[in-house]
Amino acid sequence: MWRIIRRDAVSVLEDKNARESLKRYFDVMQGDKPAKFLIAKKLPADFDKDDSLRDLWDLHEELLDEFTDLQQEIDTRIKRLDDLETPKKSFLDLKETIATRILESCHFCMRRCGVNRLKGELGYCRCGSQIVVSSIFEHLGEEPELVPSGTIFTMGCTIRCLHCQNWTISQWFEKGEIYSPKRLALAVEHLRKNGCRNANLVGGEPTPWLQQWLRTFSHVTVNVPVVWNSNSYYSEETAKLLAGFVDVYLLDFKYGNNRCAEKISSAPNYWEACTRNHLYGKKHGELIIRVLVLPEHLECCTRTILNWISDNLGSNTRINVMFQYRPEWRAHEIPELRRRLNGAEMKRAVEIAKEVGLSNFIT
Repeated sequence: MWRIIRRDAVSVLEDKNARESLKRYFDVMQGDKPAKFLIAKKLPADFDKDDSLRDLWDLHEELLDEFTDLQQEIDTRIKRLDDLETPKKSFLDLKETIATRILESCHFCMRRCGVNRLKGELGYCRCGSQIVVSSIFEHLGEEPELVPSGTIFTMGCTIRCLHCQNWTISQWFEKGEIYSPKRLALAVEHLRKNGCRNANLVGGEPTPWLQQWLRTFSHVTVNVPVVWNSNSYYSEETAKLLAGFVDVYLLDFKYGNNRCAEKISSAPNYWEACTRNHLYGKKHGELIIRVLVLPEHLECCTRTILNWISDNLGSNTRINVMFQYRPEWRAHEIPELRRRLNGAEMKRAVEIAKEVGLSNFIT
């Protein structure tokens, strides 16, 4: 059915620009290479759960270099994943151990609330220690290279976008359902076996649930690319833990300055976090960037964002210049956000993308 609904999801397989910018993703999707989390499971990690957090991070930094070398050897057929022994403790286990420590003084996102979620304390995102899921399904509305996408929508978010289209999820107006890691792993495997091209971790926002996601994928046995579908407002520690776990960084680039970010999304220092995390994504995986064009924000945000991407990530970066904005939730509180985009704004956004030299964008 999805082939009939989304013909572009078939034609994208022959799209030169898409395949060049997402080369490894296509290989993993088609079973020619293993997902990063599967490689991380094979990399031995010699640590004790009671080691200091500093020692764990030092080991993580060392193993990330080893992971990069191992992935290269596997990708070039020097080594086969199936020939490698499964260690007692792995790089993926180390990541989960560090993430569990972070839960004791939570700083997965830029707010760095410092609450002890293992003791029931809740921070800004209101996420606890057990992952809460809104819905799981085969998504046909994502970028064509992702469709059908195995989306798992989790509750809660780290920012407050006044125009949020998923506000019932992000702001906990829904109850959601608690999932154990093993049950969630079975859901991921079911999506893949039903033909989904990826496991799309979304919300809300996946960042607060990173520890649970790492534990979930320790139970996943199928080869499926991991897509981190995020607002980009996560800490450097989170960025480090995502390296060697995430295959595709599907990142929002929401604002071209902190003033707009604070005004519309209550996200201080968004620019610094967003640019840093896009650079991490470029270094440790592959990128699809979503730029939602907002009414009357073409110069302050859209142009600044697209120009930065061109200068820092390259003209062939895969970008979705999105015209889907519609007033939702509390958008009426911002005068310019009370309406949809007009035709002139859409046309101008495309012109800007071309002016800054971008060659691999869709709308």
